[in-house]
Amino acid sequence: MKLSIITVNLNNRDGLKRTIESVVSQTFTDYEWIVIDGGSTDGSRELIEQYADRFAYWCSEPDKGIYNAMNKGISHANGQWMQFLNSGDSLFERNTLEKVFTKEYDEDVVYGDVNYVDAKGRLVRTEKKPDNLRLSYFYHNTLCHQATFYKKDIFIKYKYDESLSICADIALNISLLLNNYRLKHIPLYIVNFEEGGIGAVFTPKHNEERESMYAKYIPEYLQVDMRELREYEKERVYINSHKIYSLIYRLSNLKIKIASKLVIFIEKIKIQIKRQTPLR
Repeated sequence: MKLSIITVNLNNRDGLKRTIESVVSQTFTDYEWIVIDGGSTDGSRELIEQYADRFAYWCSEPDKGIYNAMNKGISHANGQWMQFLNSGDSLFERNTLEKVFTKEYDEDVVYGDVNYVDAKGRLVRTEKKPDNLRLSYFYHNTLCHQATFYKKDIFIKYKYDESLSICADIALNISLLLNNYRLKHIPLYIVNFEEGGIGAVFTPKHNEERESMYAKYIPEYLQVDMRELREYEKERVYINSHKIYSLIYRLSNLKIKIASKLVIFIEKIKIQIKRQTPLR
């Protein structure tokens, strides 16, 4: 099997229905589908039973959170690649998976771009992910796991850290980057990602967990450099947002352009004068 799609759900029947409709309409069929429901009471279980013949495995039982559910899904997956497409999220087009797997990849992780939508599926914003990932990227962003495909071999060594309730996906990506796994960006929109999940708002708890996660997953010698870079980034953002700075910056650039043109003009005149001066 080429792909294992793992869908996690808890009391989001309408979102789960959108996800199911998206997957069953795909032109690509070389996948198995695993649904982990956390014991929903909103009719999600009945919906899952309705589509049970589409799933390689499903369950509806209490779990210890989203990352525990994702790890549970991993334990039942057999595909060469894994995608975590949670309830409420849908694939961008009917042939999205076909486009992704028209070629073979030597890389360990393949990730694409994201459309962010609201609960009614209306487009909020789009995001194109960078071609080259740096550690600093994971201090203010991460890969969207719904738009990311991980080789199954990764999960022989790694699992989602269940001690983290918000940013275990960031921790996983940091670990892969620091341990020389190969990550490749493909310029395709993969999913319509429904905003409003547990990691959508940077609450004090969110920030606290991120800081503890950085301390756990990033070596100290790198943390020092990253702290300095973050402080620099904060200062840069603050300065760039200041109206007086913006005005001075634009005027300075204008003066530089004028000065450059003036120097070039003077040098051209000097060359012409030199050419017209007779030799003695």
